[in-house]
Amino acid sequence: MHVVPGSPTPHSRHLLSISDLDPGEIGEVLDSALTLKVGSPAWIGRGGPLARKHVALLFDKPSLRTRVSFEVGIGRLGGTVTNLSASEIGLGSRESYADIARTLSRYVDAIVIRMHSHPGLAELAGAAEVPVINALTELEHPCQALADLLTLREHLGSLKGRQLVFVGDGNNVCHSLLLGGAAVGLHVRVASPAGYEPAPAIVEEATRLARRSGARIEVVHDPVVAVAGADAVYTDVWASMGSEHEAAARRRVFAPFQVNSELLAVAPAALVMHCLPAHRGEEITAEVIDGPTSVAFDQAENRTYAQQAVLLHLLRARSVSRASMGVAEPAPLRPALAGVAALRP
Repeated sequence: MHVVPGSPTPHSRHLLSISDLDPGEIGEVLDSALTLKVGSPAWIGRGGPLARKHVALLFDKPSLRTRVSFEVGIGRLGGTVTNLSASEIGLGSRESYADIARTLSRYVDAIVIRMHSHPGLAELAGAAEVPVINALTELEHPCQALADLLTLREHLGSLKGRQLVFVGDGNNVCHSLLLGGAAVGLHVRVASPAGYEPAPAIVEEATRLARRSGARIEVVHDPVVAVAGADAVYTDVWASMGSEHEAAARRRVFAPFQVNSELLAVAPAALVMHCLPAHRGEEITAEVIDGPTSVAFDQAENRTYAQQAVLLHLLRARSVSRASMGVAEPAPLRPALAGVAALRP
């Protein structure tokens, strides 16, 4: 049972939680993303597997990496996008989540949405007839976690048995890393101040997944102890979107959890990860995030390929469902849905 299941509609798969992908599917998405990273530039101007596919991008929160990486990734695969803000459509006020989903489903082939309320996202997805992708809620950030797993695989090889340490607030990114890491056998240790740990339900679900994969899930309160033996050390801003009013108080509480050269002396070879934007001098020092072991901008780059792979994966699932009803997909999509590897130049 997923902590927050995607609640698929009869003929669509959604990605609301990274737990909506089983371990095998996460591996398939990462394999596809690596292939896309090698081959996708050759598709520019050649139609591509998303030709005649249109995606709605709906943002209720500020976005740089998510919005641009989705736009660029979809465009490189031959698709098109429509950008919408919450204020333009009156998300949840002028019109209900369900009616917005039903309407967009008549126009587009997928919906990518960033919004604060995870229950609101689930309500929207429950009414959608096309795949819905969570581009960030207060509970999870599955697209970021997939890009992070892709980055770790590029730099470390197999994820199984490796140690990721997340230092800081037990936030949405931390939640998705716990669930995604546990699913694929990646050990995940979280070091947070007391009272700022990841949600107990997320930790419980990650622990359940870890029993199947052989991973270890730990939550501790000492960053120095946590970082010992790390293959990668990850941090994020101390006050995420929605908790900015707590920024001053959080700076005092989180000061001992700064990722700096002193902390990393315990794990000098560890990769340094950050999902960005970064507040240099707060959760991480400039020396560290701009240093030789930082892979923060690799993570940002990999958002494009992880999200391309997710889109193709979900559209393939929808195509299979529609085919069972005798509805044919447009010809340009079929080769991609048969396997992204077949499109390697």
